[in-house]
Amino acid sequence: MKEHCACQLPIVAPSRRAFLAALAFTAVSPTVALTQTGGSGAAADVRFMRMALEEARQADFPFGAVIVREGSVIARGRNLGRTTGDPTAHGEMVAIRRCLADHGNAALRGSTLYTSGEPCAMCMGAILWCHMGRLVFAASIAQLAAKIDQIMVSSAELAAKAPSAPIAISGGVLADEAMALFVK
Repeated sequence: MKEHCACQLPIVAPSRRAFLAALAFTAVSPTVALTQTGGSGAAADVRFMRMALEEARQADFPFGAVIVREGSVIARGRNLGRTTGDPTAHGEMVAIRRCLADHGNAALRGSTLYTSGEPCAMCMGAILWCHMGRLVFAASIAQLAAKIDQIMVSSAELAAKAPSAPIAISGGVLADEAMALFVK
């Protein structure tokens, strides 16, 4: 498995798309914290990512998310776009909408969103507008592009363009398990 040295996120298969995405990571503003999870928070990250992966297994397309605040899950979501005919019903968007309905927008501020795949531009925009404090994803955009069509813009790139919404981003948590959900 190859790794890109700028962010240490594993890349599944070398391709032109993956190469271009990796180059984009190196152009990201240094104000965005992009790390591969490790250390003391790793056990909690794995536990919550397993929940996001379980949501993905139940989805109509394998993407799932959970929102965590102060160590407790406050919302869950899975991709429902095919079921509902709604192209915005991505796992992250479903979780955000459920959190808003159950807890209001204040609960999202500073929370952590765990997702089985790095958020697309739409979802990352919503995450930033919600002022979440942290994003943790399994498979990266570059990894996902090896299996499905992707808009080749990373979460870190979008976050770098939103200085009013600082966010810590961690990637690669259980990425292999997330990628295994995509069968050709």
